[in-house]
Amino acid sequence: MRTNRRTTLGGVALLAVAAAVTTGCERGASTGAAPLPPEPTKAVCPAALAEAGRAVQQAEKTDSTWNGPTSGPAAVPGKSIVYVAQTMTNPGVAGTAKGVREAAKAIGWNVRVIDGQGTPTGIQAAFGQAVTLRPSGIVIGGFDPHLTSQQVSKANADHIPLIGWHAVDSPGPSRNPELFSNVTTKVQDVAKISADWIITHSHGDAGVVMFTDASIPFARNKSELIKKELATCPGVRLLTEENIPVSDTSSRTPQEVSSLLSRFRDRWTHSVAINDIYFADAAPALRAARRKGAGAPFNIGAGDGDPSAFQRIDSQQFQAATVPEPLSEQGWQIVDEFNHAFSATPASGYVAPVHIATAANSAGLRGCSIGDSPQLSGSCRRSTDSFP
Repeated sequence: MRTNRRTTLGGVALLAVAAAVTTGCERGASTGAAPLPPEPTKAVCPAALAEAGRAVQQAEKTDSTWNGPTSGPAAVPGKSIVYVAQTMTNPGVAGTAKGVREAAKAIGWNVRVIDGQGTPTGIQAAFGQAVTLRPSGIVIGGFDPHLTSQQVSKANADHIPLIGWHAVDSPGPSRNPELFSNVTTKVQDVAKISADWIITHSHGDAGVVMFTDASIPFARNKSELIKKELATCPGVRLLTEENIPVSDTSSRTPQEVSSLLSRFRDRWTHSVAINDIYFADAAPALRAARRKGAGAPFNIGAGDGDPSAFQRIDSQQFQAATVPEPLSEQGWQIVDEFNHAFSATPASGYVAPVHIATAANSAGLRGCSIGDSPQLSGSCRRSTDSFP
């Protein structure tokens, strides 16, 4: 329908095109799925393997239809939003901030991003600055609100609505801390499908390295859930869990990967990380060790799906899959949720379904912004006229 995008924001998540695909689109060469390891002569965990296979097959589909909201309150004019970022070096945080900017611009709102630089002191200072600015709303972008409890209390006292992105474990409104809504996929679903992919890809026989950031409760919980699902198949062994803060990945990951290669050698067949950024920094070390880009360790990112992840996946360069967050769509949803708050209506409650992106099903699509409709042929089509 052709309506004025500056006056009607309702169901803005619809603007994210096929949210189940969740990838975006930039043209890129697709070289097929990552090669499978040799299949064991006897399945180690037949029941878990069968269940994981069904889940992975469903998550890899690209023909899902939009199941989110299609209507909502008219856009409230003249609002200002501050996005407090855990660190803008985190591709998920940065990608969501980009979506917030796009959506706010569409309805004439102002957005300011303040970078917390990935440290507790920096995040607290950024949030304190955001409260001082007295904006219409504040985004908690990718960090634990309990880290900034004083600033959260001040914002609540000043009646400034707070909306989180990956701020707490569950999507939707939160009472403690007090958030109008938290925008995220269900961490349980992301964790489970990431582990299921490893079980399926390895035929139930794998040596796994996990990369996580224990300083972020959301990430720590995700890694615990991944471990729980991996444990359903006795043939999938967790070799080690590497705790590397997201803000330190570029400096620490290459050295850690080199050490892991020496320590585990061919026993290391698969990796899972709470964020794709670990594999961007692991690639040089794997390349230096003369590992093949399309070979072991087969890597899956349990979250975000930034454009560089799709580049690695499409070109088979040290990443085989990702469970991408629909980052642009979630940025637009954040603005839509604020509009619900300003209109005194309940949060939308929308939660995007999980999706696994591989070279076989991404068709060279990655990083598509709102308004670009990904086609399975690998092309992008601008289709803003169909948006509400």
